[in-house]
Amino acid sequence: MKIGVFSTFMSPLATPAMVRDFGRRAEGIGLDSIWMGEHVALFDKNTFGYPSSKDGRIPVPDGGGMLDVTATFGFLASVTSTIRFGTGVALVPQRNPIYTAKEMCTLDWLSDGRIDFGIGVGWNKEEVEACGYSWEDRGARCDEFMTVMRRLWTEPVVDFNGKWVKFEALRMDPKPIQKPHIPIILGGYVDASFRRAVAFGAGWYGFNRDVAGMKVMLDRLDAAFAKAGRTRGKDFQIIVTPPMGMDLDDMLAYADLGVDRVIVNLGSQRAERVDRRLTELAGLVKRAA
Repeated sequence: MKIGVFSTFMSPLATPAMVRDFGRRAEGIGLDSIWMGEHVALFDKNTFGYPSSKDGRIPVPDGGGMLDVTATFGFLASVTSTIRFGTGVALVPQRNPIYTAKEMCTLDWLSDGRIDFGIGVGWNKEEVEACGYSWEDRGARCDEFMTVMRRLWTEPVVDFNGKWVKFEALRMDPKPIQKPHIPIILGGYVDASFRRAVAFGAGWYGFNRDVAGMKVMLDRLDAAFAKAGRTRGKDFQIIVTPPMGMDLDDMLAYADLGVDRVIVNLGSQRAERVDRRLTELAGLVKRAA
């Protein structure tokens, strides 16, 4: 089982020096990957609360904000050589699929094939609508956008005539380093998310799920595979970020479920807390090896 770290870098603490130092130290202690969440905008009031906090709000420092995933991973790729990078998760239904395909294949090219494309449909209605899309059909839009991106990553010339995307004789190069394309890792806990994982995914990502919760989710995932007439293979990656308060020693129990990668939440980005957390993760890496 491999160990990674989840860190949604936020200003003002996530300075260029802090991010650069963190990436090098994370790679140096043998972490498998760095994952980041994505939100391009935050709102004082939301229709639906953030599902991973008790008060329904994303814990952002006063006067600060979340760094962009694509730019941050490009920055980190330039100061590291082996550690992987995962979007946890990219909000595909509110993104332009052609721009997103280009960004991700460029990241894969420049990082020498170190990108995992975790995707989800999102929970923030206001953000989706501010990006110019409707809320209710975001699942169907995600399916179409993913179809577009996979074709752009794998075919030399693409024609596409969908509900949201239409073009003829489109070329996109360079292609990703990873073949057949950048691994697509699906997030989400509703039936449609598991169906999407079976249809598009090289893996499934559970966030804030303890061992018992992951067992339930994997049973539902396997049911989705069975419904599609397939069986989950060993090459289908199971990835989880445990609850923030979970004891590090308890995380080894995920291996018994067949979890491939545990992405531990960094938590606070204050220097002394980062030092402590990286020391803890270095020990977990050794025990999980």
